[in-house]
Amino acid sequence: MNLDFKAFKDIDWNEIELDNIGEWPVIVKVICGAFIAGLVLFFSYSLLVSDEIDSYHNAVAKEVELRTTYRTKYAVASKLDIYRLQMIEMEDKFSQLLKRLPTSNETPGLLDDLSYVGTTSGLTFLKIGWLPEVEKEFYTELPIKIEVVGTYHEFGQFVGKVAQLPRIVSLHDFSILSSGEKQLTFSVIAKTYRYEEGTK
Repeated sequence: MNLDFKAFKDIDWNEIELDNIGEWPVIVKVICGAFIAGLVLFFSYSLLVSDEIDSYHNAVAKEVELRTTYRTKYAVASKLDIYRLQMIEMEDKFSQLLKRLPTSNETPGLLDDLSYVGTTSGLTFLKIGWLPEVEKEFYTELPIKIEVVGTYHEFGQFVGKVAQLPRIVSLHDFSILSSGEKQLTFSVIAKTYRYEEGTK
């Protein structure tokens, strides 16, 4: 089939009718065929292929996500025995720490311990006594207000000895003021803690 593109200029478009497609010039038939084929391809792609391509890309992205999740979970699962040993070790340490917290019966003796530690460090007590308890989610804070008179060196000894007590005691909100003649007033809040077994 030879296409005469020069004849395209000589076409009388008024004579071309849909009822007589067989008599159309070859060049017009080719153009119409190409246009219809293009429409078919376009709608076939839009209605059939395009959704499948999107589904394919979504599946590829999902596969990458699942592989990443699998690798993460596999890494955790492969170390499960190590995590179990760490959990046992942590529970043991937690149990030991709980034993260092005073019970209700032991809290009065803690004041005696702090007084003893202070006096053996050379400090003179101005005040020592319990402040109101502060309830937290899993434990209760038991604050103790302490005011003593001494030197920097004696304060350092006191803090060191408090750290060596068998029960957990932490020091907070301290202040040091001069009280004359090389003497200083040391004010601090000592806190110990009581574990509340009934809480979760």
